[in-house]
Amino acid sequence: MAESFGPLKHAYLGPSSAVRWMSVPAIVQLEKDVPRRDTAYTLEGTDAHTLAEFKLQHFIEPFKNYDDALVEVIENLTYFDKEMDEYTDLYRDLVVEQFNSHADGRMELEVQVDISKWVPDSFGTSDVVIISEGLIEVIDLKYGKGVPVNAYQNPQLMLYALGAYDRYDMIYDFDRIRMTIVQPRLDNISTFEIEVEELLYWANNYVAPRAVYAFEGIGEWDLREDVLRFSPVRATLRPRAEGNFEVIEKYDFKENALLDDVEIAEILAKAKEIKKWLDDVEGYALHAALQGKEIPGWKLVEGRSNRVITDKNELEVRLLMEGFEADKILKPKELVAMGALEKLVGKAKFNEIADDLIIKPAGKPVLAPAKDKRPGINSEASAQDDFADL
Repeated sequence: MAESFGPLKHAYLGPSSAVRWMSVPAIVQLEKDVPRRDTAYTLEGTDAHTLAEFKLQHFIEPFKNYDDALVEVIENLTYFDKEMDEYTDLYRDLVVEQFNSHADGRMELEVQVDISKWVPDSFGTSDVVIISEGLIEVIDLKYGKGVPVNAYQNPQLMLYALGAYDRYDMIYDFDRIRMTIVQPRLDNISTFEIEVEELLYWANNYVAPRAVYAFEGIGEWDLREDVLRFSPVRATLRPRAEGNFEVIEKYDFKENALLDDVEIAEILAKAKEIKKWLDDVEGYALHAALQGKEIPGWKLVEGRSNRVITDKNELEVRLLMEGFEADKILKPKELVAMGALEKLVGKAKFNEIADDLIIKPAGKPVLAPAKDKRPGINSEASAQDDFADL
């Protein structure tokens, strides 16, 4: 196995949270005392990284008893399934392909990089670093499938690249740096390349000053959802609440009790953010209540639940013995959901088998901002087609 650094403490201003502390430097002071909570998604990602590292290490230094060693690794993974095995194979093959594009390249895994020259006490761990004369490449596995991640000017990858450059600069003469994100569950492979001089300029003139702001707890508030998505204080940020309340408070309902279309358009522009904010607030309050914290005016109650048959086979037998006909109490056989079939068969094999049997119908009309890249549709005709049966 590759050298393991074990569980590392998180840097105060680490690469993984760079989007936040660079965009909203003041938020770091608010987050520092909030305990980090692992979720099923983060734990699944950790398992995928462990498996992927093992497979790449076998490529670098083949194990004599690979199959036995693989079984041992898998036995220690909580979230392993066939899908993870397939996707980490795909990731390994893509990394090997990138490695082979380097002339006389050298690959290292789980490389701890130090960026404290620009961000005090900051460090991170890059999944893969490939070094060759003139070019260094960092590769990052993103196992999540919620949001596509782009390598273009990605702050986390750029900080990994900065640390990797600083680590190997005394040995190699680099003039270019390449950053690649592999997100296998979304078929997303994204690469961004930059000159070393550009990266250093960014580090000296943007990163370093933002780090100072973060340590001092100052700076503007960038409240975009993509910036705050993983912040542990996103639900309780007062500037975020004030921004959302301003949307409603700006209207004087005494003059006209009905909103006009311009006002509706303004509210629509903020609706997604307001909905997400409300979801975050509700999630925070529920978690706090489950932890024993009192939310004034609210209490935990048992939610609605549906009855569940504990033994369907036994109930089937009893009903048949009572004389009920099988076709009256049993559903006919049917294919399981498409996602489950892909997981069972394997995505590539399923596409090969079912390609000509699958269509994607047109989606229902939805409102989108005018700048949305999707083409507009004929509103009147669409409304007649889609809502004729209402």
